[in-house]
Amino acid sequence: MVAALAAEPDLEPAAAGSGPAALRHLERSAGAGRPFDVLLIDAELVGAGREGGDEVPEAGFLTAVRAAHPAVRPVVLAARDDPRHAAAALRAGACGWVAKGASLSRLLRVVRGVLREETHVPPVLLTAVLRELTAGARHRSEGERLLASLTPREREVLRCMVAGLGRNAVAERLFLSPHTVRTHMQNVLGKLGVHSTLAAVALARRAGLTPPDPPP
Repeated sequence: MVAALAAEPDLEPAAAGSGPAALRHLERSAGAGRPFDVLLIDAELVGAGREGGDEVPEAGFLTAVRAAHPAVRPVVLAARDDPRHAAAALRAGACGWVAKGASLSRLLRVVRGVLREETHVPPVLLTAVLRELTAGARHRSEGERLLASLTPREREVLRCMVAGLGRNAVAERLFLSPHTVRTHMQNVLGKLGVHSTLAAVALARRAGLTPPDPPP
């Protein structure tokens, strides 16, 4: 694929073998004053080796990309057309969704389209994706209402949970005792009406709650 894209006179592609490698490449290129405009994300590669956590692994990676490089326009390369996954990717910041089996001409149309600030979804998926996004908006509104019931400290604890921190790590981050953090976590689960940390994190992400900034 890289060789085919490199043959196009208006494109200068590069490849990375993993999500972290892609982020490092983006960082180096931006630091050198030659930032990339489009990032093609292999959904299977991003999710490789993960257990549990996100139901849509590429969504978490997209969030990280857009947070660190907001000008980059991500396009997801998916093994199959899945409207739920496509909607989750768009909510997380993707600008396009292309099946891996798509023709080179189709991929080029998408890449050049997102460079014009267009959003590209396969026509066969469009109706289902719009339905998913509408349902997601309802879930987000409900989630925002539940998050509003949290105290500022409980919200900070939940943000740490979204970042994947365990009780001891949260305690260290927020300068609290593990016992106090445990109490806050229990209160968060109760107010959100869920019974597990994973469910709380999923609800928080749907409502748009982001992890805290990394410590300096």
